[in-house]
Amino acid sequence: MRMPDIDWNALWRAGHARRFMSARDPGFWDKRAPEFARHVQTDGYASQFMAILKPQPAWRVLDIGCAAGTLAVPMAPRVKAITAMDPSARMRELLQQRCDNEGIGNIRIVDGRWEDDWDVLGVGVHDVAIASRSLIVDDLQGAIEKLQRHASRRVVLSAMVGDGPHDRRIFDAVGREFIAGADYILLVNLLRQMGIFADLTFICQHQQKNYRDVEDALNGMRWMLQGMTPDEEDRLRTYLARTLVRENGRWKLPYQRIVRWAVIGWNTNGVDDF
Repeated sequence: MRMPDIDWNALWRAGHARRFMSARDPGFWDKRAPEFARHVQTDGYASQFMAILKPQPAWRVLDIGCAAGTLAVPMAPRVKAITAMDPSARMRELLQQRCDNEGIGNIRIVDGRWEDDWDVLGVGVHDVAIASRSLIVDDLQGAIEKLQRHASRRVVLSAMVGDGPHDRRIFDAVGREFIAGADYILLVNLLRQMGIFADLTFICQHQQKNYRDVEDALNGMRWMLQGMTPDEEDRLRTYLARTLVRENGRWKLPYQRIVRWAVIGWNTNGVDDF
């Protein structure tokens, strides 16, 4: 089969159907919000993304899937304005709290998702649109076209590389098969097929989260194993009790994982000024 004949959009859809069914529900992110917000402020992802993005003072930025402000909060002092969109009520609440606590006044928070009509939501056109680790969509090509309509200068995305934040050892511990999903290379190939020549950079995180105790660790890993049965919970609890090591009053797994994210960007105005 020739490359132009491959339906990269269909391959992406199939990969996401296998791995991200539960993540389409805003309730999934409501539950993850406190733990997610706690870790992302200290894991180095935002600083690496900012170094790639290079925000400019005159920019108006659209941040789709903003979570609790992973990028919006550190970006706010460096740009003119941000529209931060997320379907999770709890994520939006945490972002508003951070804005209030830090005196940030240039972030507009919007309840919205990929499938919504952004014109009805009053999103409008921004200089730059970003979708950081938030491409949980069936129709990837439609999402790309939507981003381009709402970004007058540039689009920047980040997508998972390989297993991403999923830890195969945790799946093995509960006796569940790990099913690989859509990888960034499908996105790169689709963009090329659409005639978009994108820049590609990688963020590399050395990840070793710490926890208060076994139950805190178990709860922090539930997102990987949606719908855990009581037997699976018991197996994971036993594995963690046997495996976690204590350091500086906290508990952590005795190994460090390298998690990579692909950052993919392109200009929408035909001007090579980045």
